[in-house]
Amino acid sequence: MIAVAFDTGGYAAVEKFVRPAEPIVVPAPMRAIMGWTEEQYDRAAVPTYPCLIDEQHVVAERYDMANVPLAVWIDEAGTIVRSAEPAGATDGFRQMDRATFTLPEAVVAAGRAARAAYVGAVRDWVAHGSASRYVLSPAALADRIGEVSDADARAAASFRLGCYLRENGRADAAARWFAEAAKLAPDRWNYFRQALDLNEKGSASGPLFQAAVKELGERPYYPSVPL
Repeated sequence: MIAVAFDTGGYAAVEKFVRPAEPIVVPAPMRAIMGWTEEQYDRAAVPTYPCLIDEQHVVAERYDMANVPLAVWIDEAGTIVRSAEPAGATDGFRQMDRATFTLPEAVVAAGRAARAAYVGAVRDWVAHGSASRYVLSPAALADRIGEVSDADARAAASFRLGCYLRENGRADAAARWFAEAAKLAPDRWNYFRQALDLNEKGSASGPLFQAAVKELGERPYYPSVPL
């Protein structure tokens, strides 16, 4: 397993999450939103697997990761066998009571079921390799990924330019190009949330993000993962 932190803020912005001295304390409401059971939380451990810090979102661009948390399955030969997809995450958080940070019990149960199903699929692949029923055919993968649009390509270039300007002390100019990337590729939440967080730390899940999610209406934030 290799984790990737998409954060233009670099190691300092994610250090406490990728290399904590002790397991991170997660409040009960957040555990419910993430689909963790109490048993899973009780088994939490400090991560020992590698974590890449992708300041320019290069991995996101190359592996079609438009959001987090997403996962890509790559076999021992370096072949992608499942393309980027939500790793057990669901849209359940959209039904959270903002006053109490709680979810309806049915939503909690559905989130835990989705998390368990995804973990079960990963374990099946580890046990059975290419014979796992969760491994996708090349045709299915091609259909999932599709082609890179002109807007996506320009969005990636805009984001890279924003990173360059920020690295060279031109934060105001950088903000313009981060905003342009988000405008060109509105379904690529990485761009939008990164721009929010660079503008004000912690705002990637704040009111502006919540408003943008609300504007989706009936459209999903996380696409469903058929398993």
